[in-house]
Amino acid sequence: MDAARALADLTEISSEIEAAVLLDEAGAVVASTPDDAERAGRIAVGARRLLERAREAGGREGEEPRRLEAGTGAGSVFVLRREGRTLVATTGRTPTAGLVFYDLERCLQSLEEAPKPKPKRRRAPKKQADGAA
Repeated sequence: MDAARALADLTEISSEIEAAVLLDEAGAVVASTPDDAERAGRIAVGARRLLERAREAGGREGEEPRRLEAGTGAGSVFVLRREGRTLVATTGRTPTAGLVFYDLERCLQSLEEAPKPKPKRRRAPKKQADGAA
């Protein structure tokens, strides 16, 4: 499944998720449910900052945070990292965290299960006939 379709399915299935943004390993936006690129960019920047602060706050040396939830009076932000991808979701004020993380896991799983393009077959070079110079 392509990333845009996976995020659209995520926001359709989960009544708690308002917006979702998928980031690649470098932190660049791959796909997002907000059609507004500026809003998607703000969500991505916020997620990267949250991950940096979480990394500074604890864990073992060199260990990257994989799950993160941050709440404010206006809503929450959920971040889930796996296999070089980061999925960020925003919700309303009182989300059910376990359900949101479950939905994020399923979304990332659907991306990992997508069929990968088959490598092109290489043909063996033609053999020259005996005695050819």
